[in-house]
Amino acid sequence: MKQIFTLAIFLTGLTAFAQRQPAAPLVAKALLSKRDTTIESDTSKENQEPRYYYLSVNTNIFVNTKGGFAKRFAPAIEFGRTYGIFDIGLATGYAKTTGGDTTHYLEFRPTINVFSKGRFAEALCLGGGYVFRAKQGLMTEICNSINFNVSENIALAVTQGYVFYDGTNDNRGTQYMGLAFTYNFLKPHSVNKQRKKKALVSDN
Repeated sequence: MKQIFTLAIFLTGLTAFAQRQPAAPLVAKALLSKRDTTIESDTSKENQEPRYYYLSVNTNIFVNTKGGFAKRFAPAIEFGRTYGIFDIGLATGYAKTTGGDTTHYLEFRPTINVFSKGRFAEALCLGGGYVFRAKQGLMTEICNSINFNVSENIALAVTQGYVFYDGTNDNRGTQYMGLAFTYNFLKPHSVNKQRKKKALVSDN
């Protein structure tokens, strides 16, 4: 009789323990959810800005240079990375499409968006580079652009700027205007694409 009574107590305790088991995962899940919520709410505004790589194709025309289209046309390609309103890019192109190696340049181009409203933005860039094998090898640039974001991935811009070439014995400056096509490397349904989309529709 004593053995039966002991077995009954053991089974009762085992049943109570089994009924309490599902509560443990629920408590752990609740704690994890609370921790994730805290981390998300503590995320800084800077980290909410989109960050991605981009590629731009620039078609610039010098407006105060003598000669035909070949001497005025200055194509360039720029690859860089966007950090919110700040871009860091490396550009390569030609000061004109005639002249061989003495017109090919490499330039470092930081750019900042000084104003944005919805899909429109205005940007300012300050560049510095080198023209290979040219007598006026040192190259500096200041430019501004009006940008229109067609979508999260594609943007068009009208650009205007000044380029200065410096050498040992002489220097010169020239002005250009042009169009730029930019493709942003944003993965579909990514966090950065959602942040970019939010920035385009924001009125702030």
